[in-house]
Amino acid sequence: MKDQLRNIKEIRKEFITVDFFYKECMNRFKIKKISGKDIPSKKVITDQDIHRPGLALSGYFDLFTYKKIQIFGNTEIEYLRKITREDRIKNLNKFFSYDVPCIIITDNNDAPPDLKELADKFNVPLFKTSYPTTKFSYFISDFLDDQFSSQIVLHGSFVDVYGIGLLFSGKSGIGKSEIALDLIERGHRLVADDVVVLSKKAETVLMGSGTSLVEHFMEIRGLGIIDVKSIFGIRSIRYQKRVEVIVELELWDQNRTYERTGLDHKNIKILDVDIEFIKLPIFPGKNITVIVEVIALNYLCKHYGYNAAQVFKKKLSRKIHENKLKEKDPRNIEQINRTIEYFEHDFE
Repeated sequence: MKDQLRNIKEIRKEFITVDFFYKECMNRFKIKKISGKDIPSKKVITDQDIHRPGLALSGYFDLFTYKKIQIFGNTEIEYLRKITREDRIKNLNKFFSYDVPCIIITDNNDAPPDLKELADKFNVPLFKTSYPTTKFSYFISDFLDDQFSSQIVLHGSFVDVYGIGLLFSGKSGIGKSEIALDLIERGHRLVADDVVVLSKKAETVLMGSGTSLVEHFMEIRGLGIIDVKSIFGIRSIRYQKRVEVIVELELWDQNRTYERTGLDHKNIKILDVDIEFIKLPIFPGKNITVIVEVIALNYLCKHYGYNAAQVFKKKLSRKIHENKLKEKDPRNIEQINRTIEYFEHDFE
């Protein structure tokens, strides 16, 4: 897995067009276009941050970050209304002399006529939303963070098992798709097969999805291409999922040492996000599907505060300590304690 990651190139968008932004966000965030002209194709957004141009509207442009989406909230609109028309036109002309990607007016405020007129004159898209500034800024920032997030493409199968995102990696032909198919048949959900796109969401979250070309199709050797959604129904798929565990499949090697207790917890870094990593040896006849389900359930137990390996370690340590105390008194005879001390009259 580390060798595979070493040769993978990180991808990041350099820009998105304002037209793309508008089409993706108009329904999500209740954005309406109020400028008269069509959105120019050359208008692009190159920064994932947003900007409120309070000082710029007052005539101070030394630190004006004009390449960002400009948010006009209650303060900006009220300020433009209060100043004289002469100052307003002067400051707005200076404002529009910069290559601003677009302006969004929040809280259902009406655009001052001079602002709308100059936006059309300088061909700057002008939008409006009913959301208050703070809430809208959060929504837009999240959308832009996602669009400009770092991404990589991995070869593998990605399945939601009991709500845990398990990404299967391993050499081609080892059986990743077959395991995913078996899990789907048992009621779990396919996110992506063969080509998995991983995107960094926030600092500690890694999201995975498929591609628009492959979607939820799978290649099963000997059978060919199948459509999981058509065969198993809508319950069998999902379009995105957080990556929580990576399971690397490899053929059993008797000369290799594998994890036996679960105390040696391993993580792997992908896009600087720590992900739990399990190397799972396979051989003919081994029920990998059930083991994978247990991996997901064990992860849930640890997530909610119960670590079986740690609990067993404490019990074992306590027993060793008790035996050492008994060794000091030869009258104490070591006995094996059963799980239950009395079988009653049940002989099944």
